[in-house]
Amino acid sequence: MEIMRTPDSCFENLADYNFAPHYTTITAKDGTVLRFHFVDEGPRDAAPIVLMHGNPSWSYLHRHMITGLVALGHRVLSLDLMGLGRSDKPNEASYYTLASHVDWVTKWFEAENLTNITMYMQDWGGLIGLNVLPHIADRVDRVIASNTGLPVGEGANKAMRDWLEYSSSVPELPVGSLVNGGSTRTLSAAEIAAYNAPYPDGSYQTSPKIFPSLIPVQPENPGVPQNRETWKFLETWTKPFLTAYGSEDPIAFKPGAHLGFQNRVPGAAGLTHHVIEGANHFIQEDAPAELVSIIHNFAQ
Repeated sequence: MEIMRTPDSCFENLADYNFAPHYTTITAKDGTVLRFHFVDEGPRDAAPIVLMHGNPSWSYLHRHMITGLVALGHRVLSLDLMGLGRSDKPNEASYYTLASHVDWVTKWFEAENLTNITMYMQDWGGLIGLNVLPHIADRVDRVIASNTGLPVGEGANKAMRDWLEYSSSVPELPVGSLVNGGSTRTLSAAEIAAYNAPYPDGSYQTSPKIFPSLIPVQPENPGVPQNRETWKFLETWTKPFLTAYGSEDPIAFKPGAHLGFQNRVPGAAGLTHHVIEGANHFIQEDAPAELVSIIHNFAQ
């Protein structure tokens, strides 16, 4: 297995993204050393807000939220999931599992030694982040689930079936176009290019191409038992748990994933949950200002 790393030159002069890169190495269970990339902006003595993206995006998705939250005095960290963005890219598909992602991200949180965290999680950021939560519960003060879910083999809706079929049939994903298609607004050519930046060619795309098959929508998917255990944990979670979904998201909002969290997580009771009208799956592109306001008020 080769650990691929996108050349730094690919990330020069990206539109609205001039954050300094930060890196942390972790050691996987098999002894492989892997490097995470993340953005870390704002005052170090402020309680951290951690933003977790999904597939096939990277921390570029959070650029406007980072700027907005830092302007309000927050420390903001935006992590690139392994195999995406500026993080390392192991090129063996079988190396990527839900369990391995959970292990890697848990080790990143431990290495950074963050406390009093507000976690914002979208798409796979939630699937992984919610499974990480039991391992770092003492570090986290509050959670925001946004256009994400925690499936346990209930089956896939048409949007999910189409995504699974498409992602497994193409030699290279048009990442920027996919993010554009999952947003209500039309991204600029420069923004689309920024989403493509981590992948000089298809050989760098092992992770984004395998991610869809890891979603535990089929009963036999190996991630189902892990998600069931995480649901048991969430049913004991009494710290604040907020949902913020886009009304046009066909992946999580249309099937009602937000209602599952609101009904089953004790920490969600009594909170004013949010549905942002007109926002699609990549809600960070469609409603960054609204999300900044929601996160800022929640973190207070």
